[in-house]
Amino acid sequence: SFTCLTMNPQPLHLDEEFAKETQFGQRLVNSILTLGIAVGLSVGDTTLGTTIGNLGFQKCEFPLPVFHGDTLYIETEVLDKRESKSRPDRGIVYFEHRATNQRQEVVAIIQRAGMMRKRPVEDAS
Repeated sequence: SFTCLTMNPQPLHLDEEFAKETQFGQRLVNSILTLGIAVGLSVGDTTLGTTIGNLGFQKCEFPLPVFHGDTLYIETEVLDKRESKSRPDRGIVYFEHRATNQRQEVVAIIQRAGMMRKRPVEDAS
């Protein structure tokens, strides 16, 4: 359904008979869905309630395919952070998300930047 909704008619994602004849021998999960799941799974542990906006993706790599039925695990590392130059109540955080499957194979590496709310400054008085 995701492949159709995103207007991607690639038979490698849709046609089981076609996919059987490829080097993979089966259908692949659309990599844009893998990207969305990897970032989405990280939200609860990293950015829930603090994200103002996603600023962009610096890197999206898919070294191995994801197959129907695979289980994905996501590990997130904060690579860097900085204060916002124009807004003192927020900062920019640079994340790397690494997705592995149930065989501990890396299937996605994603680097992105997000604009994040800062903790309120405590009143010192």
